[in-house]
Amino acid sequence: LSFTLDQSHTNTSLEWHPKQGTESSLKFFFEGQEKPEFIPKIEQFFDRIKDYVGPIGDFDLVIKSDNSFPHSSGIASSACSMCALSMCLVDWEAQNTEVSQDELLKKASFLARLGSGSACRSTFGNLVSWGHHPGIEGSSDLFGTPYHDFHEVFKDYQDTILIVESGQKPVSSTVGHGLMNNHPFAKTRFECAHTNMEKLQRALKSGDLEAFVEVVEQEALMLHAMMMTSSPYYLLFKPNTIKIIEEVWEFRRQNLVPIAITLDAGANVHLLYPKQDEDYVVSFIRTSLTAYCQNGRYICDNVGEGPHKIEAL
Repeated sequence: LSFTLDQSHTNTSLEWHPKQGTESSLKFFFEGQEKPEFIPKIEQFFDRIKDYVGPIGDFDLVIKSDNSFPHSSGIASSACSMCALSMCLVDWEAQNTEVSQDELLKKASFLARLGSGSACRSTFGNLVSWGHHPGIEGSSDLFGTPYHDFHEVFKDYQDTILIVESGQKPVSSTVGHGLMNNHPFAKTRFECAHTNMEKLQRALKSGDLEAFVEVVEQEALMLHAMMMTSSPYYLLFKPNTIKIIEEVWEFRRQNLVPIAITLDAGANVHLLYPKQDEDYVVSFIRTSLTAYCQNGRYICDNVGEGPHKIEAL
């Protein structure tokens, strides 16, 4: 279950041209620079989805993409980019068929999951679930599902991302997920995840921010505990990650502000808090936390409405 953010986004365009030779070609540009090293991952994605989309192999393709945030540093850049590319693909198909917006988004979510599991949630706005759960109507392992049963306090929830390190993280999300195979604590971890989902659903519905903070932080720390106890094992925290966490916990104890830390598979820290506390929290970030950020950088973000089509440049 995740928030879809507003300011942290990927812009992606897909150009298709009649094939010039016997083999189709693929070019990928990231932030204006050609990046052939990304092509194997894209080709693997295209191979996975070839039975579900039109004849990609009949065209020479040019993909151009850029982010508003650092890529490969643990801020879901793969999820964002694969969602954007999937949206391009279904939009391409939709030009020749009549499909509803709901059907288009559902298919984009299905395709995006085959490129990056988390990407299936980026297809929709606000709160989105992924994975079948008996307590979530319409939930599926195959695509993301918009999650509507939440208190109004979460409609404009804030997420400030503290950039501790913008470089590439030491392990990809795909490899990280694979570490759960034969992990000695995997069974217990999965049981905790189901229990925490039920706690989270109750907190979201009632607006119980204290319970929300507890579940969010427990999940974040458990993720990193699993990475540290896997084989091979990884330590994704940096010294400044820990300093930020300790500062935030002390700030919360002293000021009773329901601010939660959460972490992706990297060193950067997300701070989740209600809109009503924005000024107070941002002031705290500026005065106490920017010293731990790379070049003092942080991104102020909030719950967003999901992807949308933009006019070509």
